[in-house]
Amino acid sequence: MTNHSEAAGAPGTEQVTLRNPAELAEALPYLLGFRPEDSIVLVALHRGRFGGRVRIGIPERPGDWPSVADEMARCLVSGCKRREGIPDGIVAFLCRDPKAHETGRQTMEYLRPLAQSLRTACGGLDVPVVETLCIADDHFWSYSCPVAECCPPDGTPLAASGTSVTAAAMTYAGIQVRRPLRETRARLTPWQTAAVAEQERALDAAAMALVPRILSGAPRAEIAGETLDLAQRVWRRFGHAPAGGDTLETDLRDDEQLAHDEAARLILGLQDRLTRDHAAEWMEGDEAPLALRLWRALARRCVGPYGEHAAAPLTLAGWVAWSLGDRVEAGEALDMALEADPRYVFARLLMEACSADLDPELVRRSLRKSREDRILAASEAGSEGGGDADVHGDGDGSGVGVRSGAGGVAEVAVGPEGGSAAGQAGAEESEKSDESEESEDSRDSSEARMMRALEAALRRRGPRRSGAGKGPAQAGAHATRRPQGRRRVGRQGSRRDG
Repeated sequence: MTNHSEAAGAPGTEQVTLRNPAELAEALPYLLGFRPEDSIVLVALHRGRFGGRVRIGIPERPGDWPSVADEMARCLVSGCKRREGIPDGIVAFLCRDPKAHETGRQTMEYLRPLAQSLRTACGGLDVPVVETLCIADDHFWSYSCPVAECCPPDGTPLAASGTSVTAAAMTYAGIQVRRPLRETRARLTPWQTAAVAEQERALDAAAMALVPRILSGAPRAEIAGETLDLAQRVWRRFGHAPAGGDTLETDLRDDEQLAHDEAARLILGLQDRLTRDHAAEWMEGDEAPLALRLWRALARRCVGPYGEHAAAPLTLAGWVAWSLGDRVEAGEALDMALEADPRYVFARLLMEACSADLDPELVRRSLRKSREDRILAASEAGSEGGGDADVHGDGDGSGVGVRSGAGGVAEVAVGPEGGSAAGQAGAEESEKSDESEESEDSRDSSEARMMRALEAALRRRGPRRSGAGKGPAQAGAHATRRPQGRRRVGRQGSRRDG
């Protein structure tokens, strides 16, 4: 579920007056900053002005609609109560393209019980729904208006994109509409091309090369340093390419510049929590846009049985997008991270903070302090003549497991949560690694500081909502996606949250 308090891109004092359902329907993309697809949207009204808004995907099962409606109503009203007071009313939108062999009117009728659930849920909180609109097949219908002359049964056509008086007024006010959400998700979705097989082989090879190093006790700092150095080289390489804007064409060019083996090494390296947290420090200035492009590219390479590994690059993409002020991409990326791994703690906390409209500066400040402390510690270690300075921490917490596959071939899986796990051949090493990781947790000061900053900020905003930060995957909008094929190896208790 995404929660917005401002119209995307609104510069401040400009006002646009909306007088009827047609103008409301045409204004919705400007209110959100993007064109919602397959979505429920609730927008609060305060003395005739728009306030907070929440959006979630429409659950496939009608049986989930009442509970989702209740959760959305509580989310919107409680959020508005903290910021602006209880709303005077709510406008509800149901946006869905007709399925094959279905008309827009049939879609509208199918969603009518959902509209009623929203009215009931909001009314139960003493906030009336003043208008409920269904937008489908470039038409809109009002569930609140029974007058056929005003709202014909076959719907009212929407004005062509960008041509209505409402669109002109919104554009004049400086409010922009960005690309559709499906394009945002496409930039973060694993490949489905002929190159998948080659990328999967590269991931297998990288895991096979990493496993012996982990089991032989290679220092965590050594592996982390290699991962971060490679990541910097790659995103700097992105920066040398001709400027082409932040578009799908840019993604294609980035994919061409990122070799399969490089992507594999980075994806596996980022499964270590502290490596991921150090990478999160590339969040502002000239570094942030290039790092965001790299995290998107890595998310697209988490193919086949490595689908759960996407939680790390997706969380980093969500964090950097939020830090850059793009709450739309941040919400989608974090949502997808939780679909990849619903227990990924960093993604869950960031999703909750983003939905609560917290200032990302809270996290940026914590990460800056971590970087400064690490540089200072490295400088002091170097001045004492203690050899190479350890700037990434120590231990071997990278999550790698190995087991014997069919026909005696070793099968490798790298756990996305940074918990080391080995199969039958490495059970004792796994136990030692788990113990090492437990003691290491107390020394992860940078991660602990960042998590404490997020949790403290969320506590200041009041008690957590039921299901907050879980995203549509937990609310019933989308089934949680799990990779097919090989599963992560190791004992259940060895898994660590991200």
